[in-house]
Amino acid sequence: MDSTTNRDNGENILVTQIEVDNPAPKKRSVRSFTIFLLMTLGLALFFHFSFTMVVVRGESMHPTLMNGRKVLTTKAYWLVGKIKPGDIIVLQEEKSNGYFIKRVKGLPGDRIDWVFAPQNWPLVNGPYIVPENGIYVIGDNLNHSDDSRKFGAFREDKILGKVLTWQ
Repeated sequence: MDSTTNRDNGENILVTQIEVDNPAPKKRSVRSFTIFLLMTLGLALFFHFSFTMVVVRGESMHPTLMNGRKVLTTKAYWLVGKIKPGDIIVLQEEKSNGYFIKRVKGLPGDRIDWVFAPQNWPLVNGPYIVPENGIYVIGDNLNHSDDSRKFGAFREDKILGKVLTWQ
């Protein structure tokens, strides 16, 4: 602390200068670190809820996906594009917590060739049309795949995600 006396018109005025550490840089660094932590938490939550690692079970997608291989899936379609024929997707099984990994053959309104039509579809009915809110899927290993040929179209709400990559 530094004090000086000024005389002005015969009056004594005491002026005191106080040296204070400037707390602004400390507050700024704490605020920056808090923002960094919140952004990191937000990014972690985004990845947790948007991406899932799934393990291939069975031979229905052989030779594309081998048994035991891990695949990364996402529901963030705005990031990777909408599901289209040819994409590989993961579907939830109807009666269990299990899942199917299959290739998309048709979307709602698409015609399915009679070769891939459901087993119980009479050919006299004409071509099989994928119903609204349905998705038609088949396995790459046609001889060892339980898919839409056996069960018909799956409901779109059973889609767990689109496969992005596999290792």
